[in-house]
Amino acid sequence: MNVSALQIHQALEAVASLRAQRAAHAGLASASLAIKRFQAQRFTATYADLLKAPRYQAATQFFLTELYGDKDYGDRDQQFARIASTIVRLFPQAVINTAGALAEVHALTEHLDNQMALFWLAQETAAPNISQITRYIACWQQVANPATRHEQLKVVLALGQSLNALTGKPGLRTLLKMMRAPAAAAGLKSLQEFLETGFDAFAAMRGANEFLEVINQRETEWIAMLFSIDTVACETKLSHLMGPQGGR
Repeated sequence: MNVSALQIHQALEAVASLRAQRAAHAGLASASLAIKRFQAQRFTATYADLLKAPRYQAATQFFLTELYGDKDYGDRDQQFARIASTIVRLFPQAVINTAGALAEVHALTEHLDNQMALFWLAQETAAPNISQITRYIACWQQVANPATRHEQLKVVLALGQSLNALTGKPGLRTLLKMMRAPAAAAGLKSLQEFLETGFDAFAAMRGANEFLEVINQRETEWIAMLFSIDTVACETKLSHLMGPQGGR
């Protein structure tokens, strides 16, 4: 499906609205950051083997930095939303589709993280002495369901597939390099860097199917575990995976 400027703009406007809510509430911003850091730690631990594997290291680090990290994407997304129509004029459709997939991932992820942050705050008041792992599991189960989380995984994998498809476009890497100056002039420097970094990370794998299948398998297992009625087993597995840093 070809993505339009309007779709990109609408997704990132939703993200901007959620960020504005957090900016107006210090406690909500703090809770959101705690959740994002926890998720980044969980991702790092889950894919420690891929982060060390020469073939998958760059792509795994890219996913961690751009999708599962606690990095502030505000400047990039603001630029991105403001000139979505420029993206459509400057870049080929395959790149536009990748930009649209990124916008969709952020919109859904920020929505779910925001809902979790609200419950995280409530938990801090109701049960201030529980561990981060216990609180995280409670938030996860409270604000979504397996279908929603599988949809989130689906859009993340779609972004990976879109980046992988870019690497098969003859001459696209050269085109991206040529686009640096006009992209910077149009206020698209951050998006340009995202595309180049993602392109290089996925091109280095020489095929991303195995990588994306590992992501799909492991995240599917975590979705099942985090929604399990056996919360003790889930807490134990998370504690073992993440070590002392996860309980703080």
